Amino acid sequence: MSKYQFTASNIYIPGTDLPENLLGINEPELLHEIEEALLQQAYHIFIAECEPNTSFDEAYFKSLHRRTYESLYNWAGAYRTVDMSKGDSLFCRAVYLEQESRRIFRLLEDEYFLRQVQDCSAEKFAGRLAYYQSELIALHPFYEPNGRIIRLFLT
Repeated sequence: MSKYQFTASNIYIPGTDLPENLLGINEPELLHEIEEALLQQAYHIFIAECEPNTSFDEAYFKSLHRRTYESLYNWAGAYRTVDMSKGDSLFCRAVYLEQESRRIFRLLEDEYFLRQVQDCSAEKFAGRLAYYQSELIALHPFYEPNGRIIRLFLT
């Protein structure tokens, strides 16, 4: 059974919490190991590619997910199209996902992608990072994995 509840979706292998994947993996430990290996590679790649003028906008965020997981998931980098929840927590409704994502990234751009906040106190910078992290977690834009890609984005 999936850890998420959702409206009609074929994203998970029936009776499991494993997403359908391009490698046909149905062993949870192996799938998580591969996801983790891809994520570690992404940290090295994206940190090396990061430049002072990198625009940490929505397109960049989606590209992180796509480029990190496109060898594993055919939906990598695409926002989900169904409503999802975990326990009693409902993530952003799919019908509002694009609109809310644009709002969040517009606010982030208005704050110059937090470049100026870095010159402020550590508390203020941490507060703004926490705000955007919580907004993106509530958005839960991708089917899987969201928390890890959000942490990569905010690194």
